[in-house]
Amino acid sequence: MSIAHAGVAAWHAYMNSGGDAALLSAQVADDAVFHSPVVHSPQEGKAKVMLYLLSAAKVLGNESFTYVREIIDGNDALLEFTSVIDGIHINGIDLIRFDDEGKIIDFKVMVRPVKAVNKLWEMMAAQLQAAAG
Repeated sequence: MSIAHAGVAAWHAYMNSGGDAALLSAQVADDAVFHSPVVHSPQEGKAKVMLYLLSAAKVLGNESFTYVREIIDGNDALLEFTSVIDGIHINGIDLIRFDDEGKIIDFKVMVRPVKAVNKLWEMMAAQLQAAAG
């Protein structure tokens, strides 16, 4: 099994866990970077990446969320997903790069259509604010 295949299997275990922070923490490298579809600048470091990924799991992780396609090449994986939030159909991808130990070092999310991006921006802002206390 390749590094990315193992990393994707671990990612699915996390997603199926209902957002287990310990499972996610074991997968994210200390110098990981997160690229949000709604925040211009990359979010650098494990703490910020964890914050965004945990928040995204709460926002997107409803009963309609599903991965519909996976493309794996070397240390890279592209996971296409669909979800429905407030009647808005969301289509997106998670583009994940793993280091040679199988930890996430780069995580980029892209979402379409624009209506879905706007809904995610609204919901992620609220979730991130709640997580910050």
